[in-house]
Amino acid sequence: MIKRWMPSPPLSLALFVVWLLLNQSLHLATVLFAAVLAIVVPLITKGLRPATVRMRKPGVALRLTGVALRDMLHSALTVGRLLLTRRNSAMAPAFVTVPLDVRDPNALAVLSMICCLTPGTAWAEVAFDRSALLIHVFDLIDEQAFIDLIKNRYEKPLMEIFES
Repeated sequence: MIKRWMPSPPLSLALFVVWLLLNQSLHLATVLFAAVLAIVVPLITKGLRPATVRMRKPGVALRLTGVALRDMLHSALTVGRLLLTRRNSAMAPAFVTVPLDVRDPNALAVLSMICCLTPGTAWAEVAFDRSALLIHVFDLIDEQAFIDLIKNRYEKPLMEIFES
């Protein structure tokens, strides 16, 4: 019965809390509207979610979160430094094709978020058969090193979390 009305309890809880935080109010109307959002939005978006998430190794997920956050901070500082100290002609922007072994749509969604949230990289395209990923890199020094970084630092842990 609960699964019918709340297909994703974590999403419902997050929507409820975010609505209250955005409105900065515990007024009855705000709380009731937050509850309605928490029920209705997951119901109408159920078909948009790629697949049921089965996280197999939460410890690896926590470690990956730490690695991604550290990389985002480091990249933000590096991109900022490059923008302030280098001329455009000294930059080496490039598109890099990264061959993929991961196939789980949830793992690919997380990988896309990591790439898009990390300053200096942007997820450009994934092959229709999910065999390769095209990423734009702000300043590419070594293409193979970048491919190895994506595969070892992000793809392998995501495969452990979602596919093993």
